[in-house]
Amino acid sequence: MSIRPEQVHAKLNDLRVHVSSMPRSIREGRLNKVSGFVLEVEGLPLPIGSGASIVSPGVPEIDAECIGFNGSTTYLMATDSISGIGPGALVYPANTPHKIIGGYATRSDVRPLAIGHDLLGRVVDGFGRPLDGRPGGETKAIPHYNKSLNPLLRAPIHEPLDTGIKAVNGLLTVGRGQRIGIFAGSGVGKSVTLGMLCRNCVADVIVVSLVGERGREVREFCDDILGKEALKRSVVVAAPADASPLARTKGAWYASEIATWFRDQGKHVVLIVDSLTRFAMAQREIGLALGEPPVSRGYPASVFGKMPELLEKVGNGANENGSITAFYTVLLEGDDINDPIADIARGVLDGHFFLSRELADSGHYPAIDIEKSISRSMPRVVDETHLKTARRFKQLYSRYMRGRDLLSMGAYAPGSDPDMDAAIRLWPKIQAYLQQEAGEVHNFTPSVEDLTLLIKDVA
Repeated sequence: MSIRPEQVHAKLNDLRVHVSSMPRSIREGRLNKVSGFVLEVEGLPLPIGSGASIVSPGVPEIDAECIGFNGSTTYLMATDSISGIGPGALVYPANTPHKIIGGYATRSDVRPLAIGHDLLGRVVDGFGRPLDGRPGGETKAIPHYNKSLNPLLRAPIHEPLDTGIKAVNGLLTVGRGQRIGIFAGSGVGKSVTLGMLCRNCVADVIVVSLVGERGREVREFCDDILGKEALKRSVVVAAPADASPLARTKGAWYASEIATWFRDQGKHVVLIVDSLTRFAMAQREIGLALGEPPVSRGYPASVFGKMPELLEKVGNGANENGSITAFYTVLLEGDDINDPIADIARGVLDGHFFLSRELADSGHYPAIDIEKSISRSMPRVVDETHLKTARRFKQLYSRYMRGRDLLSMGAYAPGSDPDMDAAIRLWPKIQAYLQQEAGEVHNFTPSVEDLTLLIKDVA
């Protein structure tokens, strides 16, 4: 097996970067206090966002990250469980060589995967560590950039994305580079809708972030909802409910970093984050642990600053050949559409799909309420004929929904309202158009053609 010169050069360059990142001197601090999730360390000043390693007799080395400081006290939050840690434990910067940290148990050598093509088909946690039992990658720092892209460098949204869902393609057309929120209460069909998007979307790469969801759902999503074929072009980042608040927030950030990297390589990416609400809840735990006062339903102000930062990271970039189309689920607690997280998400995102419990209870799937849903990019990615046809469909749907009580009581007189008469006549076809089995695929062009034929039947 021959080794090419560029491979040697790349390896040497990686080693050079690794050596240059090593500390010039060895610093250490001591764990002074543990308050909930926050670890207070004395004697080790660290910049916010930098990593640290905590070593204590009898327990494996624990990774942590700096989330704040107050004078000489540094506040850390561990990435995993801190069970067994003792007072006075030594704390080192994350890049301290292991040989210097003597006499303590080191953590299991689970190497993170660097962001790249090797991530395709893999299931990892929010720090890039494999969860699928397959080997990890080389020991590299996972980049985490919070810097926003210059808005004037973003390529415009100019073409539709084929989602494979007829109701979305025809009535709520999504553009490549758009960010959409999927708003729903619990048990209304979010997982089914996400599975349809994962399998059917026309994209080069699918990045899925499962933030704060049930642990059992991770395997179910990979095996049953996503499937083996879709997994080959996908990256799944899982941070289940029992993970630390830091790990849950990192799950969303890391997935966004992966999507951004593939976009900059000229790929069309679909990013799915389930759920944005769980990300906000994890950020709330971090903020409250640091002593931030709550400002709205228990959420501190930092939550409302971090959410736009996360959402604005994705979308189109400077490379017009690549894009990120993002879908974020938003859990409506008690089906309250005025939830503060839902409010800020609607204000930042480029549209939203509202899943109706009433439709789900009646067996209507996907349970998208087209009256309450909107795609702000649709007028820019479809022609005028398609746009007018979709508006006419919504008018007939809305007219039927307003008059259905009169119709059920027998109080409506046929002929008194031409739109209502047309809606009654087309109602079976309207319902058929909006419903779709989970295993069905309806591509963009046939979806628009079916919509046009349906509206042509209106006298």
